[in-house]
Amino acid sequence: MSTPTEPSRTPDFLNHDRPPVPDIVVPRGVQPFHLRDKPVRGRLVRLGALADALLTRHDNPPAVTALTGQALALTAGLAAALKFRGSFSLQAKGDGPVPMLLADCTDAGALRGYARADAERLGPLLAESGAPDAAAMLGQGYLAFTCDQGPEMDRYQGLVAIEGDSLTAMTDTYFRTSEQLATHVHLACAQTDAGWRAAALIIERVAGAGGVGEELDAEAQEDAWRTAVALAATLTDAELLDDALPGDRLLHRLFHLEGLALDRARALSYGCRCSRARLSGVLAGFGAEDLDHMADDGVITMTCEFCNVAFRFDRAEIRGAGQD
Repeated sequence: MSTPTEPSRTPDFLNHDRPPVPDIVVPRGVQPFHLRDKPVRGRLVRLGALADALLTRHDNPPAVTALTGQALALTAGLAAALKFRGSFSLQAKGDGPVPMLLADCTDAGALRGYARADAERLGPLLAESGAPDAAAMLGQGYLAFTCDQGPEMDRYQGLVAIEGDSLTAMTDTYFRTSEQLATHVHLACAQTDAGWRAAALIIERVAGAGGVGEELDAEAQEDAWRTAVALAATLTDAELLDDALPGDRLLHRLFHLEGLALDRARALSYGCRCSRARLSGVLAGFGAEDLDHMADDGVITMTCEFCNVAFRFDRAEIRGAGQD
């Protein structure tokens, strides 16, 4: 049986078959909700077995894996709040031993992500602290949130300097300084008896207009928001990651006295979009000399950074830039 990772009779530019990666869908991966007559809305994100499938594609230290899982849960939760066609991504780029952290989610809930770690620089940090914080791993740099709806639409991107010890704190800085939006974010990722699990609780204060809490005066709106944040702060990582605790029951525990209303849940899926066609298009942009340098015994191997699957291409069959 042929595999899309190996050369075949099908021309590369026509081969869109999916590589051998897990086919996992979490039907209720994102549970949106709001509090009736109060200026509060939110999303509960629980990746379940999808987290383990995504995170175990790379053999990273647990601290790096946990950070990647938090980024995946956060990205899924933020994407679910937007109306768009395309992909929404989070990218953290710094000068630390984990110089790149990337997660993205499509409008259909296809989720993927990876962290690029420098093992040589990361080793001493792990030896000093088995669980270094996000700031120590990422270093100085920026955090970017990008909504890309394709070449026909303008791309929206928000940038903020990396500030804070955790990804939660960095996200709070972004919303406070760039979006002027009051939020409360709780991110969790850990290895459990069932494998890696990642989850997020995100609540936002919405404007008291347009029918959302507008009948409340300013003081009552502020009090409703403070109460929601105080209740959300009682949530533990263990509860957030517990497969045996359904999401609707967890939210009921937190907000049932505040008029909890559940909205339509959203599915999440394993979302790597690599293919021979996509990668052959990348190779076609290189010149002949570069392609020759990339080849080993006449074969060029390209590994998808998201799913860690290696694709092999015959150098003799690749025409680079400028070649007839």
